[in-house]
Amino acid sequence: MANKKPIYVTQPFLPPLAEFRPYLEEIWESKWLTNGGPFHQKLEKEMAEYLGVDHLALFANGTLALVTALQALRITGEVITTPFSFVATAHSLLWNGIKPVFVDIHPETFNLDPAKIEAAITPHTTAIMPVHVYGKPCDVEKIQKIADIYGLKVIYDAAHAFGVTRKGKSLLKDGDLSILSFHATKVFTTFEGGAIICPDANIKKRIDDLKNFGFADEVTVVAPGINAKMNELQAAMGLLQLKHIDQAIERRRQIDQLYREALASVKGLSCPLLPDDIKYNFSYFPILVEKDYPLSRDELNDELRRHGIFARRYFYPLISDFPMYSGLPSAAQSNLPTAKDVSYKVLCLPIYPALEDESIARIIAVIAGK
Repeated sequence: MANKKPIYVTQPFLPPLAEFRPYLEEIWESKWLTNGGPFHQKLEKEMAEYLGVDHLALFANGTLALVTALQALRITGEVITTPFSFVATAHSLLWNGIKPVFVDIHPETFNLDPAKIEAAITPHTTAIMPVHVYGKPCDVEKIQKIADIYGLKVIYDAAHAFGVTRKGKSLLKDGDLSILSFHATKVFTTFEGGAIICPDANIKKRIDDLKNFGFADEVTVVAPGINAKMNELQAAMGLLQLKHIDQAIERRRQIDQLYREALASVKGLSCPLLPDDIKYNFSYFPILVEKDYPLSRDELNDELRRHGIFARRYFYPLISDFPMYSGLPSAAQSNLPTAKDVSYKVLCLPIYPALEDESIARIIAVIAGK
């Protein structure tokens, strides 16, 4: 154990430094560091093409993209969302003065359960903000049908869903807007970063204004915007990532398969299945630790750590358990039984392109008790 390198739940995919150097030199030579420089413009174009979307606005990070998306659609009042996500999902609502209304998740997908949405709608509800948890698609058809009936906007937190397609169509094209994160823990990274997928040029123009203090031109401010622009270093990293992203996702797929094959016979563990009709990005590898496994989820997490393996309990605690949300009526445990149950069982195992087969064998040996 002492001479074995720690294994973390994720590591960013970093191409060779020599490939990044020409981008740095060009930035230094041009002295254009931010404010929509050439790399920023090129990345927006190339990423939209890669993802199969019409318009895309880059951001300094995914949280600012969420905050701005709500501003762009002028969302107010109450928004129905999930408690089973990273806190940025709900924080973006509070930053806009919006009340989150938590709805339980589906026991198989861990996504917002459409069957629970209608009961949570009030006269103050203006939107639904689902999350494609672990990059697995929400039931977008049912969610959209509810939104259409009640005249609600749909904003997808698609932080995990880079490159995911369903029935040959980008998952990012569903709803009114979709938001990506390019944090260092994600499949595709620009160190920090994010994007809003826009359905048309007009909404992209509004979003571009909002992320640049509300400036429409040099002397005209049209909205109380924010500074959320992606800089040239981030954009350069993104362009380099795009060159290697298919290779990185393929290695993630191989790791996913190794885990599934090795853990299938371990009593008391289950690995959520992937839908057959999607092209997945293998962003996470969650397992559920059930009652008939010899250890509790937390005991297994501790045992892995004793062996230098750092898994993560994504997502525990629930967002609704944190003090700024726990007082909301919708945060009551009785309202979220499935989310609460899953949060006590789930453990995400290490998965990233540089993870070696030997390290995977170490992880499996600890879990299997060998």
